[in-house]
Amino acid sequence: MVTGDLSAYRLLPKLTPAVWGGDALVRIYGKEGDPHAKIGESWECWDTNRVATGPLAGATVAELRSRLGVRLLGDLDTQRIFPVLTKFIDARDWLSVQVHPDDAYAQRVEHQPNGKTECWYVLHAEPGAELVLGWARDTSRDEYESRVADATLAALLRRVPVQAGQAYYLPAGTLHAIGKGVVVYETQQASDLTYRIFDWNRVEANGQPRQLHVAKAADVLDYHAGRRGAIQPLTYLADGLHRTALIADPRFRVERVQATATLHALPTYERPLIVTALTATLDLQCMGEHSTLRPYQTALVPAAAESLEVRADAADADFLLVTLAAQTDAFTGQLLACGIARSDIDAFLAQFAPLHSA
Repeated sequence: MVTGDLSAYRLLPKLTPAVWGGDALVRIYGKEGDPHAKIGESWECWDTNRVATGPLAGATVAELRSRLGVRLLGDLDTQRIFPVLTKFIDARDWLSVQVHPDDAYAQRVEHQPNGKTECWYVLHAEPGAELVLGWARDTSRDEYESRVADATLAALLRRVPVQAGQAYYLPAGTLHAIGKGVVVYETQQASDLTYRIFDWNRVEANGQPRQLHVAKAADVLDYHAGRRGAIQPLTYLADGLHRTALIADPRFRVERVQATATLHALPTYERPLIVTALTATLDLQCMGEHSTLRPYQTALVPAAAESLEVRADAADADFLLVTLAAQTDAFTGQLLACGIARSDIDAFLAQFAPLHSA
């Protein structure tokens, strides 16, 4: 593999239908699909997404892993699936109330390499829109199982009002559901382990209710009253760009970055980057190669690229930047170098610490 094959790889999205989905991903967010179908998700960057253009057009991210190895992933394991999945979710109706296991449970019970911690950045929320985020009060496994059995679980759900521009962090074990009228950009560990608890009495196309996973959910749920809410972000200036840190998890960091009409370089720090344009077109330059992202398109930047140069077709335009395996100590050092007070950094990072002792 020659150096010239390294670039910012624009990826083709993968649309998935869902009983709770709508038409916004096609009609508003520019995804190619049936505008009359119920589309729930657009997978933007994961192992099965394909490169859209350039000499590696048609290759999947999995094939990039095989061909590029450490140059794509840095010190991450190149033999395992791409560790993060980013997606757009259009909730025309409520998603199921669900929970995800942590890595230890996934390995012990499901024989999978990891569970699922995830986060949401809210792109749109209709007036009065809500999320389910944890329990309304402390509960227990016994009460949970009893209320599932007698169909009174809804009384324990903690509903949180939601607005566009907010970010939410959902570590494994968090009871949650996206409410109707909400569109989010989700970043998650690459796992399909979802334990549904309640699905609003819906049925599949075949007339059968969707499968529930009550017992496994009982094993992994956090039964404390929900305390997490919208993240208080941290805004700073780095590399000539205004950046807002939204999520800081050891597996991924999510930031909103304000591009300008002037070309600015973003260092990779030898970590893969995922770039998703929002409302403006982005011009990307990486390893001497040029690519363009239209609104809501996504590119994957290899770890071996020293930097990604970005500019927008508007004076100010935000995009989302996901850094894989974002080491907290290194990020802290970067923020300190930007003049951010240690107390402000600690307050931001505390939002991602466990709320309860094991």
